[in-house]
Amino acid sequence: MRYHVAGELVDAADATVSVADRGFRYGDAGFETLRAYGGGVFRWDDHADRLAGTLDALGFDRYPDAADLRERVRETLAANELADAYVRVSVTRGAQGGKLTPGPADPTVVVVAKPLPRGGVAGEDVWDAPASARVIETRRVPSDALPASAKTHNYLNGVLARTELDGEDEALLRDTDGHLAEGATSNVFWVRDGTLHTPSLAGDVLPGVTRRVVLELAADAGIDVETGVYEPGALRHADEAFLTNTTWEVRPLVAVGDAALPVGPVTERLRDAFDRRVEATHY
Repeated sequence: MRYHVAGELVDAADATVSVADRGFRYGDAGFETLRAYGGGVFRWDDHADRLAGTLDALGFDRYPDAADLRERVRETLAANELADAYVRVSVTRGAQGGKLTPGPADPTVVVVAKPLPRGGVAGEDVWDAPASARVIETRRVPSDALPASAKTHNYLNGVLARTELDGEDEALLRDTDGHLAEGATSNVFWVRDGTLHTPSLAGDVLPGVTRRVVLELAADAGIDVETGVYEPGALRHADEAFLTNTTWEVRPLVAVGDAALPVGPVTERLRDAFDRRVEATHY
């Protein structure tokens, strides 16, 4: 594999950043995880806008524009002859001396990619089975401390959440008031009496790109949607549920702790609609 590091395509074994890089020292960086389908990036504009929002929230005074980043992604996919792939774009504040207060520096941009199965109607899921999850004790970092919309390299909150698992696929975090927020790497949805529910972005919830697509698809399909503030019990007593992120797409959730859930018709309907959207856009 070849990765794009600081403006150059290099062999994966030679892909390094400085030990003085603030992304390494402090997690002072933003990133986006992308899916390439048929050689094109799904919802590029949404991802580019969210990355810019992250870097603005971190106070970056300069960083490459969306067109520059998209070209680096294109070059990385081409160098590895990948049409269907996982892609991660990271932008750090750059290498500086050992001080916490940031100073002027050139941002470091890293693009990595790896192959994934074809998506769309004729594609394959990247996961082997529906997901299991657990509501864990680690709480979601509140937006008052770190903006929920910022997708940063400081992922210790998610790391600590995942250490509480005992074989489950995902950790579900609550906010500091005990309300259900999101998974460590996913957004969570569930259905009760025909209505699709998901925690509101007014809370401590990352605005997931796949989350947005699912809400669009639900509106197109005439599925009633409610976003709000929920106790974890709302999920455990759901009729069906699923998780979303860029890599998993729409993944059925069949166990929350000791509560078992079926793979329900709304989940299947939205999965099919997502596949059709990808197929029509990229194949």
